[in-house]
Amino acid sequence: MVGGMESARPTRILVVANRTAATPRLLDEVHRRAHAASCEFALLIPDVGGRKGADWKFPSALPLLRRAAGGRVGSVASGPHPLASVRTALDHGEFDEIIVSTRPGRLSRWLRRDLVHRIEGLGLPVTAIVPRGSAPSNRDAARMMVDMGGPGGV
Repeated sequence: MVGGMESARPTRILVVANRTAATPRLLDEVHRRAHAASCEFALLIPDVGGRKGADWKFPSALPLLRRAAGGRVGSVASGPHPLASVRTALDHGEFDEIIVSTRPGRLSRWLRRDLVHRIEGLGLPVTAIVPRGSAPSNRDAARMMVDMGGPGGV
């Protein structure tokens, strides 16, 4: 800083996730980022209905991400197509980077459709988080929230 006139703006990070929206690996990355530098996070969960199994919803994932971030995590409206949803979020928000959390290779439609590389083509730095094993269920998330002292009850 020259002359002390500039104030550091927090790094604004768009987190794109669905079934991995509250996996330990993503939560660890959010926690690491939040404690390394001033960050603001926003969660985008594309509405990809019609699949087997319960996808993460904001009421389940946000408290866990907020706990990991040590503060507020916003949510971003989305549509049924992940890439289009990210484009819309970037058009309407000021983000500095993107974290894409997806399932492991053979389980991930996003990886098979090259979503991470397509999002990189939008011009911001992208970090891909691929959790080991399977993502926790909403019931597991509720248990995690109770264990962490957050809002609990199923």
